[in-house]
Amino acid sequence: MGEPTTQREYGKLYPIAKAVLTPVFKGLWRIKAVGVDHLPAAGAIFCPNHTSVIDSFFLPLVLPRRITFVGKAEYMDSWKTKHLFPAIGMIPIDRSGGNASERALNTAARVLESGEYFGIYPEGTRARDGRLHRGHTGPARLALRTGSPIVPVGIVGTREIQPPDARLPKPFKRAEVRFGRPIDVGRYAGRADDRMVLRQIIDEVMFEIRALTGQEYVDEYATKKAETFPSAETAQVIELDTSTDGHADGDSPPPRRSSADALAPRA
Repeated sequence: MGEPTTQREYGKLYPIAKAVLTPVFKGLWRIKAVGVDHLPAAGAIFCPNHTSVIDSFFLPLVLPRRITFVGKAEYMDSWKTKHLFPAIGMIPIDRSGGNASERALNTAARVLESGEYFGIYPEGTRARDGRLHRGHTGPARLALRTGSPIVPVGIVGTREIQPPDARLPKPFKRAEVRFGRPIDVGRYAGRADDRMVLRQIIDEVMFEIRALTGQEYVDEYATKKAETFPSAETAQVIELDTSTDGHADGDSPPPRRSSADALAPRA
């Protein structure tokens, strides 16, 4: 399968950046990958929790294959990120205008349909309080559209390495990237417009992330604190939802497998 157009245009320096940063990062931190046997061979959607800026570097570091994130186009306005982020594989999406979410969805779908890995933070932004927040339904919509499995990812220890508002990470600390078993959404095929199905899928994803990290769950969306400069948060998520999920904040229960089918163990 050929390399997608988006990665011919973006991510040209990804192999070089990874080759250079891997020994540096492994020298500065003890980074352990857990559950690598769960990694799919073909395209998959990786959904990590997000408590630190440095999460976006640690996940690609431990993956054996390239992963592409969608990032906000505002990164292209800063000399600090204008060339670096697209070079390492971030696809900038202009969030202005009514079709921005659909354009983001189309871009992500092209990456997945080319057999590549795609990463998206289901919480939508960093959880500055360290807790796990309600997930947005964009990853579920994307999974149903492409037939790609969703891999829950629990990243532990990065908040201690680089706490909120810390300008530089602290060296010589430990972190783990924990991969859960892929969630196959095939049983919901043809129901991409069913808001209850989208919510059920993403609640299952958040349930699995909580099991991987042990984080406290809070039943509300994470909010983004205003920042003076769009810092090195390489994967500030573009919300892929094209409609609301039908629930006001506080209406849905904590993340769980919300039906007997979802509760059944996956083979």
